[in-house]
Amino acid sequence: MLITVKKTHPEVSVIVSFHSMASPTRVLSLMAHPDDAEIFCGGTLALLRQTGCEIHIASMTPGDCGSMTHSASEIAAIRRREGARGAAKLGGAYHCLDRRDLLICYDEPTVQAAVELIRQIDPQIVFSHPPHDYMPDHEVTSLVARTACFAAPAVNFDTGERPAAPGTPAIPHLYYSSPAGGADIFGQPAEFSTFVDVGAFMELKAEALCCHESQREWLRTQHGMDHYVDEMRRWASDLGKRAGVDFAEGFRQHIGHPYPANDLLRETLG
Repeated sequence: MLITVKKTHPEVSVIVSFHSMASPTRVLSLMAHPDDAEIFCGGTLALLRQTGCEIHIASMTPGDCGSMTHSASEIAAIRRREGARGAAKLGGAYHCLDRRDLLICYDEPTVQAAVELIRQIDPQIVFSHPPHDYMPDHEVTSLVARTACFAAPAVNFDTGERPAAPGTPAIPHLYYSSPAGGADIFGQPAEFSTFVDVGAFMELKAEALCCHESQREWLRTQHGMDHYVDEMRRWASDLGKRAGVDFAEGFRQHIGHPYPANDLLRETLG
């Protein structure tokens, strides 16, 4: 089975097709809000699912501030259901760490919850937000995910739930997705180590995002976006232009010590 990799830079690859010989693995998207995974890595999750990977999508919050009409508890319940439907559309399971919108903190309970999730799932690949993004919830989630990947194998890190057995889980491969719109808060284009061609999965990615029905009206009112599915397509198209394909998702791997430095995303896809 074949994967075609087109080199566009000595340190940047574009995964444009695949036929995987890799064994199934577990993949976790740990992002801030219930629709973030579908927007930033939904196509890649669908591609990994097709290779046999077990897919998990987790949000730090249930999106409790994402409405102008529902109470926080009402919209949280709605968005949990939408998150589960979106994950199921991509063939995955949904988890919520039940933090609060706009108040995601780097604190002991939040890190413990993230570590416990990683110990429970034992993923080999984790996707999260980049360290610099358009809102602090995304940036803090990125830091929490980074620490949780590091701390999950540490047997003395107490989550109050399950202790880590020595060597299990191992520190997973951590990949940062694109910031919103593909640029940082200063408008500078984000840098990526890998682009994944998701053209074949754009309809499925859109269908999964459409499961988050409550967000169209919210984003139209709060962000001036008439239809955020169209915005998602535009962002994927912009990244595709950078990669030389129609639609792409971009990632940058965290390879600092002691995180694994081999590109497991590429290896899993071919």
